[in-house]
Amino acid sequence: MSAAALKQPPAADRVYHHVKERVLDRTYAGGTLLTEGELAEATGVSRTPVREALLRLEVEGLLKLYPKKGVMVLPVSAQEIEDVVETRLLVEQHAARRAVPVSPALLARLEELIEQHQRQADAGDFGAAAASDRCFHAEIVRSLGNEILSRIYDQLRDRQLRMGVAVMYSHPDRTAKSIAEHREILAALREGDAERAVAAVDRHVGWFHTLARGEVR
Repeated sequence: MSAAALKQPPAADRVYHHVKERVLDRTYAGGTLLTEGELAEATGVSRTPVREALLRLEVEGLLKLYPKKGVMVLPVSAQEIEDVVETRLLVEQHAARRAVPVSPALLARLEELIEQHQRQADAGDFGAAAASDRCFHAEIVRSLGNEILSRIYDQLRDRQLRMGVAVMYSHPDRTAKSIAEHREILAALREGDAERAVAAVDRHVGWFHTLARGEVR
């Protein structure tokens, strides 16, 4: 067996990442029907690891399996947005308070992510822009050094990543506002003003509540 083959991840993991990436960037949009055979052919594996990967994704709330029929990509619901945003606010407001005083390394990383987000948005690469948005918030949470909280947060952000891509396509003006709000959060953190940072996070993340209620214009 070659060294390359030895380093290759297990078949189920390859299928899991293949499908998840396409669900999150909306290549597989909500309502899309997939079959084990199609996915096995696309990833070059047998149906057994495909089934294992799909079961993992069903547990994560991204897919719904229908025995002998296939699998459907679950659409993003208003309730899902509400639930994710409510939990994100709890985590991110806590993180904004605890992150102060902020290290120079974190400040530099956040500035780098904002610039990256801007370049991707300008290029119309909404999938990459949504991922940079995700990383900006995740870096603040990870700076606390709480691994359990970071894992919980990563699951939330994975679910919102595809929401973010959908928003960028349906509300293209939101991208510029999102970047401006990231700059507000960064400015508050740089100045050591925890409560101002919390307020900025509340405005930024809370916007999705208005989206879920259908109040976005």
